[in-house]
Amino acid sequence: MNADYDVVVIGGGMVGTTLACALGDSDLKIAVIEARAAEMEWEEGSIDMRCSAITAASQQIFTGLGTWDAIVAMRASPFREMQVWDAEGSGAVHFDSADIAQDKLGHIVENRVIQATMTRRLADFDNVELLSPEMLEDQDTGGELARLQLKERGEITARLVVGADGANSHVRQRAGIETNGWPYNQNAIVTMIRTELPHQETAWQRFMPTGPLAFLPLNNGCSSIVWSTTPQDAEALLALDDEAFMTALSHASEQRLGNVIEVGLRTAFPLKRQHAETYIGNHIALIGDAAHAIHPLAGQGVNLGLLDAAALAEVLLDAAAKNKEIGAIHVLRRYERWRKGDNLIMMSAMDGFKKLFGSDNLPLKWLRNEGLAITDKLPAVKNQIMLHAMGYKGDLPALARYAVA
Repeated sequence: MNADYDVVVIGGGMVGTTLACALGDSDLKIAVIEARAAEMEWEEGSIDMRCSAITAASQQIFTGLGTWDAIVAMRASPFREMQVWDAEGSGAVHFDSADIAQDKLGHIVENRVIQATMTRRLADFDNVELLSPEMLEDQDTGGELARLQLKERGEITARLVVGADGANSHVRQRAGIETNGWPYNQNAIVTMIRTELPHQETAWQRFMPTGPLAFLPLNNGCSSIVWSTTPQDAEALLALDDEAFMTALSHASEQRLGNVIEVGLRTAFPLKRQHAETYIGNHIALIGDAAHAIHPLAGQGVNLGLLDAAALAEVLLDAAAKNKEIGAIHVLRRYERWRKGDNLIMMSAMDGFKKLFGSDNLPLKWLRNEGLAITDKLPAVKNQIMLHAMGYKGDLPALARYAVA
């Protein structure tokens, strides 16, 4: 049966647009459905509150899609070192990219920079159509083709529908795919700050019983912060005036960069672990937060989603080249096997870190402090941690694979 589109991507955020670009210049006809038009311009000097730590593997994906130079031209802030320490002891570990013969560990990039760049790139592909603002109102994936009811366009058909529409994915819910997980009883406060001392192109992270506090360096001298704490503490911190908030933040960071002397707008969002029971269904595939939501303490969330997008694109292009039905379960199973295990390992590791550093148990306090101190004295172990965090290890999609150290 002929479909209006081969692939319809629901969600035009960072992960959805990456998938569409990875399918660009192919024989597949692609549509991207996004409810809110992407923010394409903003006041000069302003900074998005939401930033992501982009790994070397993700950078390679953007390079392969022809967007990395544009991202750097707008703003991408390299970080070369990372300092991690425990608030409940003397344990600390220092990571330095020079130790693995790299010039950086990654980049801090504003989410809106990535989305704007990827959205512009969509227009370069004759086989990709962006429908925005547009909304999915209903879906039926039980037949030979998926039938989607859009608010403005009406009914369209597709061979495959990809849910890239976030943790509250309507595609996932309408497909009847269940999730497992739990709330972390933490909210993450995000904002931009300026400190007395320079950040030294270093990411700073302090683990406290209520949650981790991270300072992520930006190339204008400011830092993006992600402060995970209890919902009650987050509400109280958001209610403070700027001076009081800066004082509280300076104290929480043990003034590693001196006092906080400037702060931007603040917001907070709840944290949870959520994992889809399956990533696929008849004419259905899930990527990014629609498939998995992870604690932000290692900054891996968006990177996992970008790897999902690159892996799914590789599976679909390979299937199309062999004249296989791209929406069939047996084709999509390869994508699920490829990504689900790796994502689950990362989610479980983040859960372990959260429980370990959030515990008041005295033996665990001793264990984590000793663990940090021992790790800091074992270069081979630190190097492997850095290589994994940068995305150099594992079964990478071809788009990311050329970042091998």
